[in-house]
Amino acid sequence: MTLTGRSRERKMLQSCLDSPEAEFVAVYGRRRVGKTYLIRHFFADSFVFYATGLAQGTMNDQLTVFHQALLKYGAAGASRPTTWLQAFQQLIDLLDQVPRSGKHVVFLDELPWFDTRRSGFVTALEYFWNGYASARDDLILITCGSAASWMINQLIRDHGGLHNRVTMPIHIAPFTLSESAEYLDQRGVVMNHYQLLEAQMIFGGVPYYLRHLNRQLGFAQNVDRLCFEDNAPLRDEYETMFRSLFRSSERHSRIVEALAGKPSGYNQEELLAATKTPPGGTLTRVLTELEESGFIRTTTPFGAKRKGTQYQLADAFSLFHLTFLKQPPDPSFWTRFSMTPRHSAWAGLAFEQVCATHLPQIKRALGISGVTTRQSGWRATRTDDHPGAQIDLVIDRADGVINLCEMKYTTADFTLTAATARSLRERRELFRTVTGTRSALHLTLITPYGLSRNQWSDTFQQVITADDLFTDTVRPRLQTLSDLAARLPDADEVPWTRSPEVFSPRDTW
Repeated sequence: MTLTGRSRERKMLQSCLDSPEAEFVAVYGRRRVGKTYLIRHFFADSFVFYATGLAQGTMNDQLTVFHQALLKYGAAGASRPTTWLQAFQQLIDLLDQVPRSGKHVVFLDELPWFDTRRSGFVTALEYFWNGYASARDDLILITCGSAASWMINQLIRDHGGLHNRVTMPIHIAPFTLSESAEYLDQRGVVMNHYQLLEAQMIFGGVPYYLRHLNRQLGFAQNVDRLCFEDNAPLRDEYETMFRSLFRSSERHSRIVEALAGKPSGYNQEELLAATKTPPGGTLTRVLTELEESGFIRTTTPFGAKRKGTQYQLADAFSLFHLTFLKQPPDPSFWTRFSMTPRHSAWAGLAFEQVCATHLPQIKRALGISGVTTRQSGWRATRTDDHPGAQIDLVIDRADGVINLCEMKYTTADFTLTAATARSLRERRELFRTVTGTRSALHLTLITPYGLSRNQWSDTFQQVITADDLFTDTVRPRLQTLSDLAARLPDADEVPWTRSPEVFSPRDTW
């Protein structure tokens, strides 16, 4: 199958192939995001050595699989090593047999799993790179791991023997909407943009999850099969994911669960109270590991200093799991649930997460791709003078404009009422008063379909639809939201479309 997307990452790998020096590549990213697939596909499995660590394996287990890889790639007669220094010396002996022409790739996959407690693995890796591999200009050492915090702290930001040794760090992110559309199209899974948007809201653009979609089933049927049937493939994915990524993963899970219950986020003090975590460095370490692994994000509210940092849940599948998958199996749950108002309540939160991961597309739709911006949220606490307010996305632009973004998930065009228009204008003026900004304030709507025209629709300076969140590489046969809307039956024919449910995170939590 053709490799979907990843054009930036492929260029980085190509530059390593073209380099006249030895290269030390560190590939990291969320579990199931396609890191190994990218490396194996790009290099067509043409490695001079490839070994992968074992999840939860002991040091003896890890040395055994490393030894088996040595034998596979030609280290005939090599005895099973008992230490990592011996293992890497055997790798050096193997590589000395490789002709020094062209580029040769050594691939160590799931590197953090090799590093069991008191194993001496990192010391041996230092010995291998500093004492041998770095001097061979024909070698590319590629390391890969889902435990992003380990990859960053032990390799990329290491202050010991591997300090500044990584020559090419590569972060692999989940697919964007456009990449998800391209990937599913290649697999023969036909969806319109609205269904692709919901797939992104559930699976977060993670290729492994998307790969499970059956081209012969409807989207709701697929969600039931993957998540809600007894023994569904993704039903236990959340727990498996955390256990494989983090030691003492219960702490990580508690924080993610707390953040799932408050979309606007917590600061550190609030998280200590919400998770009953003792004060100290543990919380900071766990938060860092979760952020580097892509599960949470940090934001600083508009006008706040660093101490105002808020932590928010960033992983779509975690939100989906914590919202729905703790109930008993029900093989038709999603097919029934997707027609209810409760579905739209969850969708309001999930849609906001999709928007947060598509800021470049939002900026392009606003025509400000080349303008320096700062993104944040904003909240004004209730006082005697005003009732308080919250704005989920504030785009502060270097051209003297601030976009105050309102994200509304709807099942048809959003219709602005007199009361909502008045509330939006009041919130804009409160933002101006509290922040003291002199920038022009543009009210901006982000919604799946668009805005119905009426006497209040000019309240918004800009309207961004879900179609804008897709880049221009979407396959022609995929239906756009506007095409789909044009083919929707009249409201009288389908009762549940008469009054589209509109939810935003503020309304439901």
